[in-house]
Amino acid sequence: IESAVLLAMAFDRCVAIREPLRYATILTTRRIGAIGLAVVIRSVALHLPLPVLLGRLTFQPVSALSHSYCVHPDVLRLSCSSTVINSGFGLFVMLSTLGMDAVLILLSYVLILKTVLSIASNAERLKAFNTCISHICAVLLFYTPLVSLSMIHRFGKKKLPAQVYMLLSYLHFLMPPMLNPIVYSVKTKEIRVRILKMLHPKKH
Repeated sequence: IESAVLLAMAFDRCVAIREPLRYATILTTRRIGAIGLAVVIRSVALHLPLPVLLGRLTFQPVSALSHSYCVHPDVLRLSCSSTVINSGFGLFVMLSTLGMDAVLILLSYVLILKTVLSIASNAERLKAFNTCISHICAVLLFYTPLVSLSMIHRFGKKKLPAQVYMLLSYLHFLMPPMLNPIVYSVKTKEIRVRILKMLHPKKH
């Protein structure tokens, strides 16, 4: 869901920069509601089969996970039976959600970049880029730990210490909610002024 929300935000930025005069007519309240509903339906439809497929597997009686919560590839490693179907479906879910979202976000920024570079005024270019900085930071905060964790689980040749898996999983879950408020608020002039006053009270 979070990945799809980031995609919806990228689409919003793309429409705002490419079609500023038609923004309100393109992104109506009804369309925004439809996008939100599609995000929830896609996520539920793709993730519901995962626990059902896990239910048909046989697991070791006593085992420890490398995370403090259940990650699908991590749970599959504890199975004594064949996990080809589960692993294949898990990879399909990853590619059809996070993978597809990442490609579409990248495409939206290619379109944004193309539009911004066609603007003659440097000040207007800077203003257009400035509206996207927070979203780009949010995308990087979300995808970097997640992709790293997924790659280590699926393609890691050597057994890494459990602390590496735990650290990456905690970074994935804690970094975006902790840093997103900072990323989005630091651009607001009033908030910046208040922060500077708190840090350097004598100068203000």
